[in-house]
Amino acid sequence: MWFAVSHNPLQGPLENRHRELGASFAEFGGWLMPVSYAGTVAEHTATRATVGLFDVSHLGKVLVQGPGAAEFVNSAFTNDLRRIGPGKAQYTLCCADSGGVIDDLIAYYVSDDEIFLVPNAANTGAVVAALTARAPAGLAITDQHRSRAVLAVQGPKSAEVLGGLGLPTDMDYMGYTDAVFGGVDVRVCRTGYTGEHGYELLPLWDQAAVVFDALVEAVAVAGGEPAGLGARDTLRTEMGYPLHGHELSPDISPLQARCGWAVGWKKDAFWGREALLAERAAGPRRTLRGLRATGRGVLRGGLAVLAGDQDDRTPIGVTTSGTFSPTLKVGIALALLDSAAAVADGQQVVVDVRGRMIECEVVKPPFIDPRTR
Repeated sequence: MWFAVSHNPLQGPLENRHRELGASFAEFGGWLMPVSYAGTVAEHTATRATVGLFDVSHLGKVLVQGPGAAEFVNSAFTNDLRRIGPGKAQYTLCCADSGGVIDDLIAYYVSDDEIFLVPNAANTGAVVAALTARAPAGLAITDQHRSRAVLAVQGPKSAEVLGGLGLPTDMDYMGYTDAVFGGVDVRVCRTGYTGEHGYELLPLWDQAAVVFDALVEAVAVAGGEPAGLGARDTLRTEMGYPLHGHELSPDISPLQARCGWAVGWKKDAFWGREALLAERAAGPRRTLRGLRATGRGVLRGGLAVLAGDQDDRTPIGVTTSGTFSPTLKVGIALALLDSAAAVADGQQVVVDVRGRMIECEVVKPPFIDPRTR
């Protein structure tokens, strides 16, 4: 499982609200987070069919501010910030010089002199440290983890929910706008992590309850549900979206994770550029693939994937994430498979689940049709 355990997890601004809604909790990324309310399958299904409301305030927030902030961030991270401008956001990767991924994150382009970043919770310190170590004089790198909450409204009725509250909904994909709701400043971005039409709202941390309470009521009216990290994980796995620490890590490059689309290959500079160019020229030694169970069983991360007949099976990779798909009603997994094995889509492999071999078909993610755009 992707939950961790420690003695003193951090708490978001809405913990009491989640307890009132009957949430179960677990630690994720060092934060105590709601895992489910009505049950993961119900919350997953609501998000696909109507709308789900997620509190992901544990995500980091980092401000890069000063003359040339955008230029510096562009020289650091993989994607090309020159493709966007103010009012747009971009998925990008913070890589080590080795080409491994320190973190994947969203960069909000506020102005040439201000970039707002949303990294993963557990990696915020590493991102801040890497930026601070290389920032030129005059640039301020500020960890603002508790500056804003993050609320994700995802699903076919997400625009209806926000529009009914007077919040903006007409942005292009990855576009954002700053608004005010109930006297609270809130940044609204047309993005998400579910594969559905959706938005992420970033209200001020200390006033997030004003926005959350209104969303809970509006989502209920629309036939939706509050949703926890359990549903967030099943939804993103169906879409083949990477989770850092599983499909991306300091030992897994963007090319291996099929995230080469988030690399500005024509840029003169970004961290890890030389290593990634060399890997692209040689071809990655392993590649992220999808596995759809054709036999009965639930797949998990960290399991051996084998090819060949029953008498001569050869290890060809390892699963990175796995779950039961509420949409497809079968087990699915993401896996890093050795390129040398030359496994084709549609080929049958097996996954070793504690000595039980579950037959699977190799597929190209996503497992379901994407509807983000």
